Amino acid sequence: MSAKQVFKVIQNYFLICIGLAIFAFGWTAFLLPSQITGAGISGIAAIIYFATGLPVAVSTFSLNLILVAIAWKILGRRFCIDTIACTIIMSVFMAIGQTIFTKPIVPEDPFMCALIGAVLSGSGVAFALNYGGNTGGTDIIVLMVAKYRKIAYGRFSLYLNIFIVLSSYLTVHDPVKLVYSVVVLFISIFVSDLVIDGYRQTFQFMVFSSKNHEIAQRINTELHRGATFLKGTGSYNHQDTEVLLIVAHRTDRVRIVKIIKEIDSSAFISITKVQTVFGKNFEEIKV
Repeated sequence: MSAKQVFKVIQNYFLICIGLAIFAFGWTAFLLPSQITGAGISGIAAIIYFATGLPVAVSTFSLNLILVAIAWKILGRRFCIDTIACTIIMSVFMAIGQTIFTKPIVPEDPFMCALIGAVLSGSGVAFALNYGGNTGGTDIIVLMVAKYRKIAYGRFSLYLNIFIVLSSYLTVHDPVKLVYSVVVLFISIFVSDLVIDGYRQTFQFMVFSSKNHEIAQRINTELHRGATFLKGTGSYNHQDTEVLLIVAHRTDRVRIVKIIKEIDSSAFISITKVQTVFGKNFEEIKV
């Protein structure tokens, strides 16, 4: 590895540590002292802690280590090594957090603890994932099952995490805290998706018009945005046609539609929300 690559790895792990520290802070300062749980292996570790008093750091590390040992040959060496490294970091922060925070920071308002804990845990783990972190956990279970069974990854992961959260009632015996735990589950999912995808939503336009060159020219000059001409053939009349492809931020969406309408009001337009775009004028690849 070159010096630049080594520096990049160190930088990424430093940022992963920040994300996992935020995640651990949300759990240990707000959720665990309020007997509120969440999803994943941390949720299982929280249930074990509520039932036995075993520190969450110990359960989290042990459970992830068992899953990594099972998945080593199935999911690959790189995935498992990254998981072990992030698990060690996360467990250390969990251990420190549980030592410092013996009571919730907002003791008089458990619902506020649930909200803040969900936001911190969701944003923290998403921040770590953005820089190549991998917390493993229930993702290992889902990936192993998906390798041998035809299942929807997202749906199975959601069902598994809902089951974990609902299981917390067996140790807490408080329906109100169970409701708070369900709130934590969905808010943390929403926040993590928001952090990973970002506010900069991107759209892909496909324009079918006889005036595509004129449309592209105005987009170039007025929005300083590039466009691409694709060659196509109509399936009905078998005639060659040009398709204009544009990728732009959400702030340019209305202006692009307006330009197309002004030039060719009969143009056929397909607009799709794109999850992520890497490259010039868009997002930078961080991993």
